[in-house]
Amino acid sequence: MSDSDSGPDAPQREEAEDHDLLTYGEAGVRVFAEVGKQKDLLAEMIAAGADEAAIVRARQRLSALEDAQERNRRQPINDENFESFFGYPGTARRNT
Repeated sequence: MSDSDSGPDAPQREEAEDHDLLTYGEAGVRVFAEVGKQKDLLAEMIAAGADEAAIVRARQRLSALEDAQERNRRQPINDENFESFFGYPGTARRNT
């Protein structure tokens, strides 16, 4: 994996999360990892002189992953939006 897989901006898995659910936190960790892998793949493809169409597809996938990463960052679940997200009143286990 690349250097982009760690650092101050890297999301962290919560130890106490329900691992049967794909939470914002877990989705964030997974998308972050995929962005790093896609960046590495794209760099390898360019260095190897891959077909331009394949490079375009790799760039498009990277762009889609980065968009998903940004959406994940923008839409955390907190006490204020819990009910509108889940459809019933409650409070977030933690404000993320």
